[in-house]
Amino acid sequence: MTVAASPKVSICSVSYNSATDLPEFFKSLGRLTYSPLELCLIDCASTDNSTEVAERLAPRSLPCKVIGLPQNIGFAGGMNRAVAESDGALVLSLNPDTRPTPDFVDHLVARATTEGWRIGAVTGRLIRLDSDSQAPTIDACGMRLTPTWRHLDRGSGALDRGQWRTAERVFGGTGAATLFSREALEDVALDDQVFDPDFHSYREDAELCFRLRERRWEIVFEPRAICGHRRLNLPGRRREMSSEINFHSLKNRYLLRAYHQDLPNFALTLLPSLFRDLMAFGYVLTREHDSFAAYSWLWSRRRQIIARRRRLFERRSCSWLELNRWFV
Repeated sequence: MTVAASPKVSICSVSYNSATDLPEFFKSLGRLTYSPLELCLIDCASTDNSTEVAERLAPRSLPCKVIGLPQNIGFAGGMNRAVAESDGALVLSLNPDTRPTPDFVDHLVARATTEGWRIGAVTGRLIRLDSDSQAPTIDACGMRLTPTWRHLDRGSGALDRGQWRTAERVFGGTGAATLFSREALEDVALDDQVFDPDFHSYREDAELCFRLRERRWEIVFEPRAICGHRRLNLPGRRREMSSEINFHSLKNRYLLRAYHQDLPNFALTLLPSLFRDLMAFGYVLTREHDSFAAYSWLWSRRRQIIARRRRLFERRSCSWLELNRWFV
């Protein structure tokens, strides 16, 4: 009896001034027990010698490709380049600020190859690396949606007391550490772009998950796949984030809805999302003036946005009920 070979996993990472994270990141990659693996790291014009650090410290136990770009094209653009430069049947999106456990990939692949499931992505149990509490703090156990069109990491900030110990369907997975089927990524890509380059940074993972769901790909949470994550961008730290990140965050929250909100969802979420929109607008007017450019950016590109929305809706194969159930 012939035993089927394990599918190759391409670890795709995007770095930006990540030199301090890369040594421990590479150490954790060197301890991974799964095989075969390859690593493709795209550096987006870092100013802290991240490319040089990566080339020097990349683990010799797996094939590695480090590509430095002359400009910062964001997480979305960097991931598109990494996916194009790799060839594994499975693609693991993994940030430099993550620390996967040795069997992290093994558990993700075991779930991704479950027979009878049309799985497009598998996400694991992310634990905060910078937690001050004695018990581990959850960073993410999959992604969920709210009626205000927020996409939140399940359990984020809660103490890990053993909740969510069963594999289950979730709306999505964070781009920090999620395994994707290359077949699924190719199915939902537009113009050979897996992530929408217009998102640049922030919410690009949620937008991809919408496209996967709209094409009826399943996204599954696997609790045995554990990975540490030193998350920096959190809603409570908005004032500490750069003006560029806040600009993309505001722009992308409307872009996400422009691409994926249908009429039933508009009726379902009108009141809560309208209230949040007014709060966001007031906040920008009074405290975050730099982000006001997001509104003019959206208006100036309204024709391109409408054209992309039409293409996405033409490709939908799920019902409006299948998608909107995630909001309630």
